[in-house]
Amino acid sequence: MKVVLRADVPGVGKRGDITEVSDGFARNYLVPQGRAIIANVGIEDQAASMRRSRDLKDARNREGAETIARRLVPIVFRIEARSGSEGRLFGSVTASDIVDAVNNQSGVELDRRRLVIDEPIKTLGSHEVGVRLHPEVEFRLTLEVVSSAS
Repeated sequence: MKVVLRADVPGVGKRGDITEVSDGFARNYLVPQGRAIIANVGIEDQAASMRRSRDLKDARNREGAETIARRLVPIVFRIEARSGSEGRLFGSVTASDIVDAVNNQSGVELDRRRLVIDEPIKTLGSHEVGVRLHPEVEFRLTLEVVSSAS
């Protein structure tokens, strides 16, 4: 059955795409959930309109992500953490700690799920953490983990 997607559906397509799916999937899931409408004569114009609006929204999101990236990349974010005498932390620096530091030091609110932490940060010193704000916009944040006075 041919349907026009009204929302992005993982593994099927993006909003505005005309795609072929099984009859049961369309009848039992996509159409009742409002994620698709059954394709009929004249639906191509509506699908094209949906694709244009999707492309415009994607371009705006990409531009916003690039602006945030240009603002955050030159900053070295300082995070205080309790540590032992050898420079090892008691615990680790979490994504929430990083998001709080970015918010406090730059005023930019990030979603912790957008951070790409390769390995846990368990030592003092300089570290880099990836951030993926948009599928086409990825950058690295520089963190300086220092010992807190406690």
